[in-house]
Amino acid sequence: MVSAAVVGRGAVLGAVALSLLAVPARAATAEPDTPGAAALAAPDTTGVDAALRSAVTAGAPGALARIDDHGKAYKLTRGLADRSTRRALTADDRFRIGSVTKTFSAVVLLQLVDEHRLALDAPVNRYLPKLLPDDRITVRQVLSHRSGLYDYTNDMFADSVSGFEAVRNKVFTYRQLVALSLKKPRTNAPGAAYSYSNTNFVIVGMLIEKLTGQSVRTAYEDRVFKPLKLRDTFYVHPKTTIPGRYARGYLTPDRTGDPLVDATAQTVSWAQSAGAIISSARDLDTFYSALLSGRLLSAARLGEMEKFNRVDSTTAYGLGLRRRELPCGVSVYGHTGIVQGYYTYAFATKDGTRSLAAVANTSNNAKVQSAMTGVLESAFCGKTGKAAKG
Repeated sequence: MVSAAVVGRGAVLGAVALSLLAVPARAATAEPDTPGAAALAAPDTTGVDAALRSAVTAGAPGALARIDDHGKAYKLTRGLADRSTRRALTADDRFRIGSVTKTFSAVVLLQLVDEHRLALDAPVNRYLPKLLPDDRITVRQVLSHRSGLYDYTNDMFADSVSGFEAVRNKVFTYRQLVALSLKKPRTNAPGAAYSYSNTNFVIVGMLIEKLTGQSVRTAYEDRVFKPLKLRDTFYVHPKTTIPGRYARGYLTPDRTGDPLVDATAQTVSWAQSAGAIISSARDLDTFYSALLSGRLLSAARLGEMEKFNRVDSTTAYGLGLRRRELPCGVSVYGHTGIVQGYYTYAFATKDGTRSLAAVANTSNNAKVQSAMTGVLESAFCGKTGKAAKG
């Protein structure tokens, strides 16, 4: 099933690892933000639909995308939200966003920097005494994945299904998760290289709670969800349910031929501030548009967030924010996310005037993941941009 709708912004706004890009440690070379100068072509909704269709053909029960562009919203869907009831996916369904949570966490922590409650280049141990074995690890290094702290999820989800079932209903403390990381050698010296690690954003959650005296849920709600009127966005940990109308998530097993595992109900306690937020495509578009247009942080803090370190030929990482360079010359800003049952992409232009959120309700399927990358290019490059690359 496919549907496409174009509506005015007013009507719309009124109404395991966690990353898609976990790469080996890479020497960190800071570079200024260099957004692509290419002018934006109109979104290619036919191309977006084709990418969603490919994701479903590759094994996702359903896939959706929403583009918000200068007052218009384009909604596209394919497939099912629920394999049992055969309910069709809608562009308004809620879902688990995985590591897109990291940008929310980074925003809250950078707001605390704006309030002079911590310093980016101060050691983490200044605020969380004796948490880490190295006083050289700074807040900035944690936010940019340059701390060298081992990602405990590498071991936790070495086997996708059994690893997931072992933690599906578990409730961890932050310190337990950090302790799992510290059992392993660090990947590099502090600041020496980029190495993606969920441990970093568990520590960000600890910092938020220590400095605000609130739970991360309250901090998210008071500082981001409520001010932006994100009515579909929640942090329910350690509850296992998704409020309201949602897409069920299905984990692809490691062994070909085994049935999909319904992974919808889980605590996501193994991730927490690194990946446990629930949202919708509308809310993610609203969030990234607000962030990049300067509504959530001071210009100075947003500038810090957008100091990127090169990850590979097309991607760089700032402070809880990715920059992705598309073949047409356009750069987009946001994050990717994997949590059991969901692949999420959420990106926007540098000024926030065009934003995209897309999700497929499966994970552990490389063909689906590859298919979903086509959504970005169609949304931001359009037909003309794609043709121009030759």
